[in-house]
Amino acid sequence: MSSAFGATLRPKLSATLARVVTVGPGERAGLGWSFVYFFCVLAAYYIVRPVRDEMGVVAGKDGLERIFIYVFLVMLAAVPVFGKIVASFPRRLVVPVIYIFFILNLIAFRMALGLGESKLLAQTFFVWASVFNLFTISLFWIVMSEHWDSTQAKRLYGVIAAGGSIGGIAGPFIAQGLVPVIGPDNLLLVSAAFLALALVAALQVRASFSGRGDAEVAPPREENLFKGAIQVWRSPYLFQIALAILVANVVSTFFYLEQAGIVGAAITDRAARVQLFARMDLSVSLLTILIQVLATSIVLRRYGIGMAAGLLPLTAIVGFVALAVAPVLWVIVAVVVAERAVTFSIASPAMRVLYTLVEPDEKYRAQNFIDTVVFRGGDAVSGSLFNLMTRQLGMATAGISIVSIPLALIWLAICLALGRRHAARAAQLP
Repeated sequence: MSSAFGATLRPKLSATLARVVTVGPGERAGLGWSFVYFFCVLAAYYIVRPVRDEMGVVAGKDGLERIFIYVFLVMLAAVPVFGKIVASFPRRLVVPVIYIFFILNLIAFRMALGLGESKLLAQTFFVWASVFNLFTISLFWIVMSEHWDSTQAKRLYGVIAAGGSIGGIAGPFIAQGLVPVIGPDNLLLVSAAFLALALVAALQVRASFSGRGDAEVAPPREENLFKGAIQVWRSPYLFQIALAILVANVVSTFFYLEQAGIVGAAITDRAARVQLFARMDLSVSLLTILIQVLATSIVLRRYGIGMAAGLLPLTAIVGFVALAVAPVLWVIVAVVVAERAVTFSIASPAMRVLYTLVEPDEKYRAQNFIDTVVFRGGDAVSGSLFNLMTRQLGMATAGISIVSIPLALIWLAICLALGRRHAARAAQLP
């Protein structure tokens, strides 16, 4: 009976999918498992994210500046480890090794919380959660760029990214629903379960491409563990991607620091702050999936990678103007939600398409270096700049917003230049 039900359901699902996106022959299994993979990764993260953000408010803007530097230093230490894993294991084992490591980390944190909370443990978890987020998501996109080419990515990345957005909706719902039942500490075990499901989906993605020219590639034996940094420095294309990511995170971290200050001043109750952050996460995810389903594929194909990526700096400029006029709670909430929704729905898929035209080794080394060290370097740079402008120069939110607009304009110019480089590379393909 279940077989008959499945036989009836599959054509209906295929017809519905065909109305949203064009799926080529042999792509359905890979697309479906990619969707499930990203759903599980984002659900795992969003289950613990509101707690992490609340810890950031407790630390305050001054504390966050130091924590962001710690995150950057930890990332510098983690990248050589990642490089060693890539150099030592076949590609098919890289994802299992890293995801199992993070699953064990979640279990260890749950055991530590069972012994009692402390400020040091809270700070450690904030740093770990920031590293965990970047490595798991970076690895997801590396797997995607390994299997989907540039043409496929433009058609399918919007749908795949929607899986993450649904995970971003499910995560806060699960967290809010389970906290009264199992308590906040046990959410870490729920997150670990979702990460385990993500690992299963990742293995199924690889299996769905077997026999289609996706042969196992021998692991690189280059012992320079910072080869990714060297690749970025030597390639104008990768260097521009890194620069765009760096500037993007400087701007994003500015909004995050302002969020911590404004929310902390406006809402003094810890539970109320966690609730606000969970609602913001939910709003971002709902808005993101709406854009992904209705607009992402159209924007990527019709307007190109440069314009799609450029929507984020344009959103940031509007946000800076709004904060300069009214640096209050509802404005920072609206700005952060809009900035993150545009990031996840259009700008991030656009940036990921850029990696489909780089060499396989660069996808693992250079892409991971950019997604981790360069990304968190933006946190450290932003924290230092924020400290300079607020403490040394005595600037308020309005002044910082105004002087940040030129930075966003430079960011926009980089995105447009990247779009032209991508188009030129794509035109050279046979």
